[in-house]
This record gives sequence, C-alpha cells and structure tokens, in this order.
Amino acid sequence: MASDPPVKAISSVLLLASLPSLSIPYFLGQAITEAATTAHNHLYIVLFSPFFNAGAISHTQSWKDVQRLLTFVYVQATKVAQDMDKIIMQIDVLLKSVDDPLPECIGECDMLYRISGDLVPISLPLPLLSIPHHWVSVDIDSASDPAVTPPEAEVTHPLSVVALGGTFDHLHPGHKILLSIAAWLANQKVIVGVSDHALLSSKSNAHILESLETRQANVRSFLEMFKPSRVQTPMDKGFEYDIVMISDTYGPTGTDPNIQGLVVSRETVGGAEKIAEYRKKKGFPALTTFEIDVISHTSPNEEDLGLKMSSTFIRNWIAGRQKQHHDKKEGEEEVVVKVKSSKLKEAKLDGLVPRMRNAKRIGHTSESEIWRRANLAAVVQ
Repeated sequence: MASDPPVKAISSVLLLASLPSLSIPYFLGQAITEAATTAHNHLYIVLFSPFFNAGAISHTQSWKDVQRLLTFVYVQATKVAQDMDKIIMQIDVLLKSVDDPLPECIGECDMLYRISGDLVPISLPLPLLSIPHHWVSVDIDSASDPAVTPPEAEVTHPLSVVALGGTFDHLHPGHKILLSIAAWLANQKVIVGVSDHALLSSKSNAHILESLETRQANVRSFLEMFKPSRVQTPMDKGFEYDIVMISDTYGPTGTDPNIQGLVVSRETVGGAEKIAEYRKKKGFPALTTFEIDVISHTSPNEEDLGLKMSSTFIRNWIAGRQKQHHDKKEGEEEVVVKVKSSKLKEAKLDGLVPRMRNAKRIGHTSESEIWRRANLAAVVQ
C-alpha cells in the first residue's frame, strides 16, 4: 500500500516514472493523483522510456499511441486540480529518454514523487537529491501491458516541418497535447501560429486574454521543455521552433510550401480543410493532417469526466474570482464606512449633550427640539 501523501500543499512537485510500453499507463493513476493533490502551483510529470530514444520507433506511426498516453496523464492530473479548484495550476508532461537532461526549472521543485521499485537509470540533479522523496506503491503487472522491446526504427516518411495554430491563451493541457504531438512528429522544425488580438475581440472575457507576447513566450517555454531546440551543425540538421503571429486562418501554411504536416484539434478541422484548398490553388504540396482528439469545452466526454480544458473556461473562472474579490472588498468598505459614520455621529452627540442640558436648564427651548437640532447637527457635520 502507498503511504499517505503529504497533507501540506507544496508549490512545485515532480513525478518521475518509467514506462514499459506506450500503452496507457493506468498503473500511474494513484501516483498522479497524490502528486496533483500535493502540488499547489506547478506539477511536472517526466516519463522515461526506451521508446523515446532517438530512432527507436517511427514517430509518424506511433503518434496516436503517444497522444493517448499524454491525454490519460493530463486528464488524471487535471481532474484532481479542477476538483480542488486549482484551475490555473500548471501541469507539464514530458517524454524523455534516459540520456536526455532534465530541464533546469525542474531543479526548483520542492518534492519528488517516485514509483516504488522503479529505478529510473538517470542521474538526478543535486537540488533534487536534497528535497523530500515520496514513494508510491503500485501493481505495475496488473495495471499495464507487459513490457516490450522497442522495435527497430522504421523509415516511414518522416516530416521535416510541422505546423499548428491557435490562441494559446492561458496555456492548458489541451494546448500542450497539441504542441507535444507537433514536436513529436517534426524532425527539423515546428511552426506555431499564435492568433493576433484582432482575431480575439469576440472572445468571452476578452479583457482577461494574455498579451500576444506572453502567449508566444509560454508556447516556446513549454516546447523547449518538451523537446529542446538544437543548433544546426555539420553532423546535425538541428531542430528549431518558429513562433509567429497569425491574423488569418492560413498563417504560414498559406505561404510556406515546405510545411509537410498540420496538427489540428477536432474544433479546427474546418480550418484545415480551408488550408488544404488554399494550398492546392497555390500549387503547394498537400499537407498530412493529424487530428488530435483532446478533451475540450466541446468534447462529448466532458460531462462524464467533469473536465474543462479550454481558455474560455479559465478566463471565466478568473473573471468570477475577480468579481468575488471586488464584491468582498466593496462589502468590507461599506461596513467600514457605516461603522465610522456611526462612531462619528455618536461622538458628535456626546459632545452636544452638555450644551443641551445647559440650554434646557436656562429654558431656551424644549427637550424634543434640542434633540432634533442635535441629530441634525450630527448628520450635517
């Protein structure tokens, strides 16, 4: 049995695990739940496998398996976060070979989760050796497919350049699955089109939209974690990201004949069809389209899972929180004003009492008239 997870919320948490195959890792469910429960601001999940070694498998043939794997892990973690109202907690799932270095930011984590008996053969950075380690016991044999040996590399039309586009506002797991698959498929360049503000004016709570610069920076930051760019050398063609602004449906796909693949979600399949027609008219090569089935605000499975992976949902949540804060502050200020007004009135009346008594004693006016004048004076002053 797994030991009880830490009760106190930790800012950043890291979960490391190795995968025996590309099958859905149901055995990680408990560990993901515990790690997501503990994390407050950021959860990193790094999965190691020989399948992620360079040239181990065909990326164009295995992308659906990778998508299912990523979706399962993201859904497990996001469900926990949303149930705990940690809507803007960042969750990053990274696929690494044992030879890949861990991103530097991971060294800033406050707690490390591991699977009991899973000895990932990597050298942990020094900062990770000094933080608390929490081990989770799981039954890998009964919860996953048997381990298999990676097949020989297959050469099946590798894609040099892959593109995708979107708003990428408040980057969430749905975005990250799309970006991850694009990086998985491409072997030289990924082009990401980020929508200009002019295209987003009709969005719900548009005033909460992140700036174009912020959205582009967040996209690049995630991609560099998932698959770092490499400088081209005589021995290496290199790998790069081109994060550009788009102001129409086509973006770079309408001007760059070298793009070979296009990653889309179910929601943007219509845009992919327009792109295909446009490229055909211009005499550009047809694109291989990869439709990603991720959980989103229009997914038929959303109600069953109780999940919402959309920028609209996040903006609405933020707007609701801002309204609650504003209403609470306004209410507190109203109470303060009433208390101050009451005390001021009380103080003024106390100061008039001696004068009223004196006026009554010498017969200047009636007692009721004195109190009427005193109350009027307190309000006016």
